Amino acid sequence: MNTAATTADRPAVRIRGLEKAFGDLSVLKGVDLDVPSGTIYALLGSNGAGKTTAIRILATLLRADAGTVEVQGQDAATAAARVREAISLTGQFAAVDEVLTGRENLILVGRLRHVAEPGAVADGLLARFSLTDAGGRRVATYSGGMRRRLDIAMSLIGEPPVVLLDEPTTGLDPQARIEVWDAVRELARGGTTILLTTQYLDEAEQLADRIAILHEGRIIAEGTLDDLKRRFPPARVEYVEKQPTLEEIFLAIVGGKDTP
Repeated sequence: MNTAATTADRPAVRIRGLEKAFGDLSVLKGVDLDVPSGTIYALLGSNGAGKTTAIRILATLLRADAGTVEVQGQDAATAAARVREAISLTGQFAAVDEVLTGRENLILVGRLRHVAEPGAVADGLLARFSLTDAGGRRVATYSGGMRRRLDIAMSLIGEPPVVLLDEPTTGLDPQARIEVWDAVRELARGGTTILLTTQYLDEAEQLADRIAILHEGRIIAEGTLDDLKRRFPPARVEYVEKQPTLEEIFLAIVGGKDTP
């Protein structure tokens, strides 16, 4: 067996038959998902669809009731410590210390993760996310977009191969969202695998290499944006063909409104 080829072909994240309930409320009902290495993969769904629950199981913060979750070939249930070494999780709200400067936040995380030369690592990340000029300022003075960019930069310390972004632009204004999108693209250019959850359809449309739609605890559609568009016939006007937006595709698939 060619081990190198097998490792290269293996998805960064592999989920099979994932189930989770809270009391009588069944949140995940048999989710299957493969996230190819080096891609931006969007898990799209409305509030309550189960996106954050899936992310928390992936991050070993919750135990699944049934099914398997693997990250970089490691089982989240039986090898949780190795999974935690392979991932970084950025939640819905920036986990930064407002009293410290941006650079101090990065250095602190670098020391906690025992990286060599945390100051140099911090400076490199500030430059990578266009925060060098703000690096010496207290985070309390940062805009929402700057805080999220810093938060994402912090998630890269230790160079985890897989980054989980759980609704990273929640509550941000349009300009701040664009700043975060640029940061996510920068991650992808560096070869990081990104699993992004979002309820913003334009976010998935702008960023994702592949998209899965999670609805009422199940994956009901998956593929590239072009794959999903082929499932949704374009509306036609007399001389103009209108390509459907991802919003129209999503609502048609989950039954939110009639197709045009």
